[in-house]
Amino acid sequence: MRQIAPKQLSAWLSDDSREQPVLLDVREPWEYQLCHIEGSQAIPMASVPARVNELDPDADLVVICHHGGRSAQVAMFLERQGFAKVINLEGGVAGWAAQVDPGMAQY
Repeated sequence: MRQIAPKQLSAWLSDDSREQPVLLDVREPWEYQLCHIEGSQAIPMASVPARVNELDPDADLVVICHHGGRSAQVAMFLERQGFAKVINLEGGVAGWAAQVDPGMAQY
């Protein structure tokens, strides 16, 4: 499973010359409501198996959670389902807040 650091993801999202990744936030709805990366799509971890058909297996897919643990588990699951371009966000939204967006709400 590939990993991406928050600053690397920020640079990618800012680069209009690159195809943008799908940002999949697998935290619970209450967590997503507190804070999330703009443009991310929320599908709670427990719902991913039932909703996997909503995701494009050929797209670059960055999986996000609070600290990176749940997203790593979902990323491994998606790889087993045939998703070829799955990337885990190192440190999750907590890492994003610390390294990219210090104004982001944290919990």
